Amino acid sequence: MSADVDALTVEHVTHAYGARVALDDVSFAVAPSSFCVLLGLNGAGKSTLFSVITHLYAARSGRVRIFGHDVARESGPALARLGVVFQSRTLDPDLSVEQNLAYHGALQGMTRGERRERQKILLERVGLADRARDKARHLSGGQMRRIEIARALLHQPKLVLLDEPTAGLDIKSRADILSIVRDLARDDGVGVLWTTHLVDEIRAEDHVVVLHKGKLRGDDSCAAIVAQSGAAGIGEAFTKLTGAPALAGEIEA
Repeated sequence: MSADVDALTVEHVTHAYGARVALDDVSFAVAPSSFCVLLGLNGAGKSTLFSVITHLYAARSGRVRIFGHDVARESGPALARLGVVFQSRTLDPDLSVEQNLAYHGALQGMTRGERRERQKILLERVGLADRARDKARHLSGGQMRRIEIARALLHQPKLVLLDEPTAGLDIKSRADILSIVRDLARDDGVGVLWTTHLVDEIRAEDHVVVLHKGKLRGDDSCAAIVAQSGAAGIGEAFTKLTGAPALAGEIEA
């Protein structure tokens, strides 16, 4: 695989629910080994975009590629390189942690040996090696999220999508999850697309894609977007770009 192929390429994607356009000619790319933030309010089209990228929905027009593989035409090779953490909790609460991981591994065509080896590595990485036999229902919200991240990484994808992964979590849990995911981009060469409406989760060097009412409003580093808009921080820049109310939290670029 060529080193210059983007982890994710979204090209002129449009999607509608009847007459309501949810995504309007959206284009951007996520590089390998990068942390990209998809920033927008509820209703911006973030979840719809995730559904198009994961091929749950077919775009009305446009194209999505994962490491050069067209999601619509080469869904097998494309999705094999993809890990996803959806906003809604998706662990089976009546299964143990290891059973949840085993089920995912089976769906990915992994052997029992491959799955067990990866499970051990990933549970240690997310700090929950001692909870493998606990039922998911006995985990806290932050712990469930960490297991969902481990599950998404089980088949060693090189692109990971996370849809509002810190929603409803306390400050420490949010920080822990951000640290785990940032390490993936820095240490493992994973391309990350992280959706949020919380600007305190963004660093100045992060690639930021601003989505508002289905339209792309910004696509650059956080620092560049702030500078180009003449704002004091990314929250103010978001308001200037979209005309929307201020977002939660603030950082200085």
